[in-house]
Amino acid sequence: MYLPFLSKAFRFLSLSFATALFALFVQSCQKKAGPESIRIGVFQSISGSEASYGHDAMIGLRMAEEEINSHGGVLGKPIELVVRDNQSKAGETSSIVRELISREHVVALIGEVASGRTLEAAPIAQRAGVPLIANSASNDKITQAGDFVFRVSYRDSQQGEVLARYIRSLGKSRAALLIDISKDHSTTVRKSFKKRFEELGGTIVAEQSYSGGDKDFLAQLTAIRNSGADCLVVPGYYTDAASILKQEQSLGMNLDTFGDDSWDSSDLVRVAGDAAEGAVFTDAFSAEDPDPVVQAFVEKYKKKYGTNPVSFTANAYDAVMLLVDAIKRAGNTNPKAIRDALAATRGLPGVSGNITFDQNRDPSKSMVLLKVRDGKFRFVRREIP
Repeated sequence: MYLPFLSKAFRFLSLSFATALFALFVQSCQKKAGPESIRIGVFQSISGSEASYGHDAMIGLRMAEEEINSHGGVLGKPIELVVRDNQSKAGETSSIVRELISREHVVALIGEVASGRTLEAAPIAQRAGVPLIANSASNDKITQAGDFVFRVSYRDSQQGEVLARYIRSLGKSRAALLIDISKDHSTTVRKSFKKRFEELGGTIVAEQSYSGGDKDFLAQLTAIRNSGADCLVVPGYYTDAASILKQEQSLGMNLDTFGDDSWDSSDLVRVAGDAAEGAVFTDAFSAEDPDPVVQAFVEKYKKKYGTNPVSFTANAYDAVMLLVDAIKRAGNTNPKAIRDALAATRGLPGVSGNITFDQNRDPSKSMVLLKVRDGKFRFVRREIP
């Protein structure tokens, strides 16, 4: 028997039930979503020929992200690192940075270790008015891109000056240079080293070159061996430096060899083996530095990873902490306000050194000298450029 009042009641109950379910669904989604995150764009060399750099940097970035969010984030919101891999390839970073800015709507950018790829990003960030913090790129030209570009690391020219001063303090006076002509950072270190070394009374007795990725260095090393040099300076990536050290050993050369922060990878020792023993290079950080801020970071890192952190990890960690400090001081996530707060940074404690930006948005900070001993990078001393 058809009962219209029951049919209407059923329809009413069904509609009410559906409405209630929808309300519960929306409420549930809102609870899960929580506060909107503050999105920070990250580009690093996570794969490809220099993946070791990117992996070390990503550990520091993630450590900082986790630490900040575990303490409530900043401005009441969690931070979110939007990460992209440039595969260590030239040309990839440009499209990545455009995407991070236009599609992902990040409030700032962090990247990267290699100066060449950072130089791709700098003018794009500047035109878009989005702050960029280079975590370890040290080419002097980077911050010249404009007032939205900052760095955590020192400049390449400062590395050359520190190396020249240290080598002369060892009594060395006849230096040979082996330069990667395909990398701006290598030619910049060469220029500043040569100038300072000669000012201090030293002589450059040989200059040889190669292109990054070359495998055979015997001709250059033979010429250096015959030059009467008492030391060799190789400001090049660890991938090449390891091979140079091995071939230097194979020729029976007994030259004290020095490098820059591009040597900072465990792969240097893994590939070069005992040929790396005694070599010295500049860097931003040492896990053996007795500074209490450094040792607190080292303890935290070792508890999680069971080993010591390297400079690329420390610099990346500092880059996130620096940015979050600026956002907090700005009081909002407007990129221009963040830029102004970054520029005003004075005496910010960092694990790679205290950060105070000069008028060029370069940090006034010291660097360390590390020596390969028993397959480890051992702290020699801290140097002020």
